[in-house]
Amino acid sequence: MFTLNDDERVITETAAAFAEKRIAPHALEWDATKHFPTDVLREAAELGMAAIYCRDDVGGSGLRRLDGVRIFEQLAIADPVTAAFLSIHNMCAWMIDRFGTDEQRKAWVPRLASMDVIASYCLTEPGAGSDASALSTRAVKQGSDYVLDGVKQFISGAGASDVYVVMARTGSEGPRGISAFIVEKGTAGLSFGALEEKMGWHAQPTAQVVLDGVRVPADAMLGGSDGEGTGFGIAMNGLNGGRLNIAACSLGGAQAAFDKAGTYVRERQAFGSALLDEPTVRFTLADMATGLETSRMMLWRAANALDEDAADKVELCAMAKRYVTDTCFEVADKALQLHGGYGYLREYGLEKIVRDLRVHRILEGTNEIMRVVIGRAEATRFRASA
Repeated sequence: MFTLNDDERVITETAAAFAEKRIAPHALEWDATKHFPTDVLREAAELGMAAIYCRDDVGGSGLRRLDGVRIFEQLAIADPVTAAFLSIHNMCAWMIDRFGTDEQRKAWVPRLASMDVIASYCLTEPGAGSDASALSTRAVKQGSDYVLDGVKQFISGAGASDVYVVMARTGSEGPRGISAFIVEKGTAGLSFGALEEKMGWHAQPTAQVVLDGVRVPADAMLGGSDGEGTGFGIAMNGLNGGRLNIAACSLGGAQAAFDKAGTYVRERQAFGSALLDEPTVRFTLADMATGLETSRMMLWRAANALDEDAADKVELCAMAKRYVTDTCFEVADKALQLHGGYGYLREYGLEKIVRDLRVHRILEGTNEIMRVVIGRAEATRFRASA
């Protein structure tokens, strides 16, 4: 797992080469102009990066989660924001491939794999963030249709995406009353709020998704008639992989920041010698390098557990998300500090990385919620051993 074979090396190097050529040269401009690079995302799709772990019978790449986190790390070295959106799209594609009917898989996954259709994930609401099972968006059965009403908050790609995987309440309160729906852009009653003014993540749009009497056929329910009440489980299964991928995006961003810092302290002269010769600078680099390496190993371990459907996969995904996003934000912040005042300037790219990585500790489940997940698993284990 910790040594790449020839196939794994080709996958990783392909992602790295694409990111260096098509993403890195434009990342600062996209951030400054708030440009959503859908053309470049579709180029990534041509290389199989839009349905990484979807099955190949419907156009997916058929790769593992372990391959996925390596791909997202390489893309995020060039730009964490572009990589993160591609991660969200992949999560939606996988949910449809894994839980959809044959008809849904054949109708949607090929177009998602090519990114002819771009997808967004709609779980969070104004009053239901960390407590996602308390969502209030409702889907009421009317004849052969469902009518959806509610508001989704902080949705990446809102207004730009072509399809929305929406979690809505079809039954009683709590997680068992939730179902998932595939809602197409252009459906009557579907609209979008104003774009959010964010600290980072400028190169992808974020807004509310508003559902006001949105009527969809019953076969838009993910999983068909068997999908009734399974939406929360689908959403949580999607988030296991989403947590790994956002951690991989943090790792890639932090690696880029570390590399910039290393180059800077090698070339920057102070007190008659290079900053790299200062013991305190070397100590900082040592801590940063250790954080990156431990993050990568934890991430790969969790991805392998998800691939193997291990009993502790949920806990390990939560551990990786919590540890990697916290640690890598600290690495990026230290890289900015090593640059001194120059790190605060846009042209050096450090302040962008810090802004972009900060939200990774919030989305896909806050890091406080990750501790809840981990603590619950450990409590269960200790009780079982009594």
